[in-house]
Amino acid sequence: MLDLPRSVRLAAWGTALLGGRCDVVSVGRAVVRDDEPHDVLVDDAVAAEFGLPAGGVPARLVDVLPMLPPGTEFRVVLPAPGDLLGLPGPAAFNEAALAAGESVLVGVGDGARFGLVPDVTEFGSVYEPGAMVTWHAVAVDNRPGGVAALLAMSVADADRELRSALNTAIAELARLDIARWREDAADRVAAIRDGGLEPGSLPDGTPGRCLRVLATAARVRAIVQLASEDDGAAVTGHEAVSRARTLRELDSVSRRAMVAAVNGILEPAD
Repeated sequence: MLDLPRSVRLAAWGTALLGGRCDVVSVGRAVVRDDEPHDVLVDDAVAAEFGLPAGGVPARLVDVLPMLPPGTEFRVVLPAPGDLLGLPGPAAFNEAALAAGESVLVGVGDGARFGLVPDVTEFGSVYEPGAMVTWHAVAVDNRPGGVAALLAMSVADADRELRSALNTAIAELARLDIARWREDAADRVAAIRDGGLEPGSLPDGTPGRCLRVLATAARVRAIVQLASEDDGAAVTGHEAVSRARTLRELDSVSRRAMVAAVNGILEPAD
């Protein structure tokens, strides 16, 4: 099965919860999965604005989410070096989100907003992995137009961009003979190619186009992660540079498509 970043799961299920489309037990199960129960550490400014627990003491995520006003919107951001992809500021929040590679923007209409950045501590082994997750809720800069203005790409645009980038990337990777990365590459690529999103990954009622784009973006992202483990079959410096550039571009498109697919849940139906 293809995996989704924690921020993707939280944005999708948090929006569904506060839109009355699911219960908090379902949110906890879908977001936390195999992790230890997720905590939230709320800074004083956010606590005062939204009436959330403060004082530097973590609270359970499943206890905090229902305290937010009905209709609160969650939007995912998946930044990478050189691609801040909708981060609103201030600099400290942007740096934390960039280090984590993910975050969630929480908004109430065009009013006050805060951001959630996961701090993940992994433990265990490859056979029995585990993770402790604390979401840091901090105030972020308000922008004209609200949260949506930062992340304006539509699902349809993301779908077109993703398919176009896939064609270009596949041709480039084939030219570099990337199929012969390692002995286990064929099996791992086949697993990614044939995999799909785990049932229940997203809430009931998620638009079909969002599911389709998200599944494709997750598959592409998994291939990029696999391909980035070494230089593949590239044998010259030029080939290595070309391959690295292709993977960066494909990763950027897949992240943007994933963001659009999750945030597209909030788009009006056609």
